[in-house]
Amino acid sequence: MKIHDIIIIGGGQAGLSVAYFLRRHRFDYLILDDQKEVGGSWLKTWDNLKLFSPTEYSSLSGWGMPKSEDEYPTKFEFLEYLKMYQKRYDFPIKRNIEVINVHKEKDIFRIETNTEIFYSKRLVSATGTARNPFIPEYSTAKYFLGKQIHSLTYKNAIELKNKKILIVGGGNSGAQILAEVSKVAETKWVTIEEPAFLPDTIDGRYLFKEANQRFFSTPKLTSENTAKASLSNIVMIKSVREARKRGVLVALRPFKDFYTKGVIWDNDIKEEFDAVIWCTGFRANLTHLKALNIIKDNRIKTEHSRSIEEPNLWLVGYGNWTGFASATIYGVGKTAKQTVHEIANSLK
Repeated sequence: MKIHDIIIIGGGQAGLSVAYFLRRHRFDYLILDDQKEVGGSWLKTWDNLKLFSPTEYSSLSGWGMPKSEDEYPTKFEFLEYLKMYQKRYDFPIKRNIEVINVHKEKDIFRIETNTEIFYSKRLVSATGTARNPFIPEYSTAKYFLGKQIHSLTYKNAIELKNKKILIVGGGNSGAQILAEVSKVAETKWVTIEEPAFLPDTIDGRYLFKEANQRFFSTPKLTSENTAKASLSNIVMIKSVREARKRGVLVALRPFKDFYTKGVIWDNDIKEEFDAVIWCTGFRANLTHLKALNIIKDNRIKTEHSRSIEEPNLWLVGYGNWTGFASATIYGVGKTAKQTVHEIANSLK
């Protein structure tokens, strides 16, 4: 049987970033990806999604994204960039491969997929979160007769025209989808706490600088702009600013229950809605690693991106617990570089 030095599970931005740095070594590595084309979780995002950084801050390591017509690239421009990135570096990748289980046999990983079994000495899991959308648990949700959509499956507002829509979630996805849907439908917005909006002058380039500083443990920038920057705050891209002018960026606190036609607010008032769009984020997709018995509370204990209990396993791109800003375009490169450095040392 063939035993690879390294197998990367996942061919999205995290997997490609790791592969880029592996090119500098003479290791036998392979990417396994469950999609038929390059793009990872970006393939599943809504049609009008826009990045909140200019192209020079929306690029993976090694090769910058070509300039966009607008200041902020569209989802489709970024997908095209990922295709060109893959073609440029000709990464070894097998597509339509779904990893079902990973087992450890002595010092070798046995990777069971929907087509065949692969073996490797080292393993990088970079499956991200797109296959594990999070929706808050309401025991009464089953009684609601309207439509419930997660941002993962939302594509556009065409079918929502002239309807009444409740949008739940206070991050960038919630704000962007609210801005779009509110143009064609009556909307209300629910967030756990009051949404945090960045000043109009701050976008992803400032968050990029903060990510750099946090990664290298250098003092924070002292400018007023960067001091206010937070990875969890809402960036005021054009569509969100326009929604602010229309007065739709008004958020309510969570409702307490569903009923057949809508939701029940804390004051026991019922309100009808045709649909609820959950912009409530995702959780790490780690199901394929369950057999290793190292998952607790849907996380694996790591030092940087390296598993503590299984030191031949690295996790890249799941969030801050696998490296600061590692789930972002501008942060994953630094995490990937450090990961490959650790892998290379372990294989010497």
